[in-house]
Amino acid sequence: MLKPYQREGIIEAGCDEAGRGCLAGDVYAAAVILPSDFKNELLNDSKQLTEAQRYHLREVIEREAVAWSVGIVTAAEIDRMNILRASILAMHRAVDGLKTRPEHLLIDGNKFTPYPGITHNTVVKGDATFMSIAAASILAKTYRDDYMLRIAEEYPMYDWKSNKGYPTAKHRAAIREHGVTPYHRMSFNLLGEEPKQLELSFE
Repeated sequence: MLKPYQREGIIEAGCDEAGRGCLAGDVYAAAVILPSDFKNELLNDSKQLTEAQRYHLREVIEREAVAWSVGIVTAAEIDRMNILRASILAMHRAVDGLKTRPEHLLIDGNKFTPYPGITHNTVVKGDATFMSIAAASILAKTYRDDYMLRIAEEYPMYDWKSNKGYPTAKHRAAIREHGVTPYHRMSFNLLGEEPKQLELSFE
């Protein structure tokens, strides 16, 4: 059973991201403030739900949340700053977009850069612990999936409709055959090859 909040009596926002381990596409994050009496037996970590359940819950969350927002960091930005910093920035952008300012943030994971003026706690497996983080995971996942389906129309050969940009064998084979797109993260190990060992000469 997910917990409704960490600290009673204050406005908490749960934050989570989607797409961190992908080879292509933007990273998405969401921030969600739920009512203190919110209840939904289906709500869970997005990875534990079917696609249909996620999209059903997205409608519920958007209708019943006190506030919700989605933040995006592009593949080009990821290459400039690294994926950890990009994921945190996406969460900051999601918090920026909330129409109600939270007093505390619950962050899925174990790393976060403090958001100005708002306290936070990081929670490992937070999306399976707190309702607001689970809700954020659902929004981040579904909005990113929608985005990947859109860009898959542009580049159908990479199978993004199925793999959503993750490093599947089919995705990597397509990179070998067709090269990269403007959506690929050039700072990532796109082909999954082991780094070449330096050959030392002792002449």
